[in-house]
Amino acid sequence: MPTNSVDPFTLYGNSFSGNCLKPKWVADYLGLTYTWKEVDLLERETRTSEFLKLNPAGQVPVVQWSDGRVLTQSNAIIMYLAERAENPLIPSGQFAKAEMLSWLFWEQYSHEPAIAVRRWQKKYQKIPEDEIDPNLFDKGYQALRCMEETLQDAIWFVRGGFTLADIALVAYTRVAHEGGFDLLLYPHIRDWIDRVENKLNISSVQMES
Repeated sequence: MPTNSVDPFTLYGNSFSGNCLKPKWVADYLGLTYTWKEVDLLERETRTSEFLKLNPAGQVPVVQWSDGRVLTQSNAIIMYLAERAENPLIPSGQFAKAEMLSWLFWEQYSHEPAIAVRRWQKKYQKIPEDEIDPNLFDKGYQALRCMEETLQDAIWFVRGGFTLADIALVAYTRVAHEGGFDLLLYPHIRDWIDRVENKLNISSVQMES
């Protein structure tokens, strides 16, 4: 059985943010003890003086422990939680672990800045379609094509099994249609989303664009 050496913590996040759901899903999957504190992004609660003392960057998610330690950035948080719990969400082999990390970096650099940003602007900020940067569509579809090609010959993104890479990538991919991306074009991605949702025991979302 994996060793759990993660002390109880408070997770500050927003329930429609994929970046915030990543650590929540990992914590739930690992059976960790935590308290969820909802932060309203639309009401700019990350910009209050109280929150900025917690995270001067004014971003969620944030994890805080009772001894005052604070950790930010979704992928750093999930890495820490999984490492401390000694769980196979992180591969044991050095190359496989590096492979997983490469997807975590790619997700934040080439995936989230297009797919998550377009979703935020379209669904939550209600920005008219013709006022959204068209490059977000191009970059988002490029990311989806990369994922689809990878999954043509793979069940998970890292050889050997289900890892943090799948959790990080599924967070915004499963709701990409809310940003106007047509997931019906990508059967391998859809099948993979189903597999990840089953692993995490989370509800499926409607994918029609």
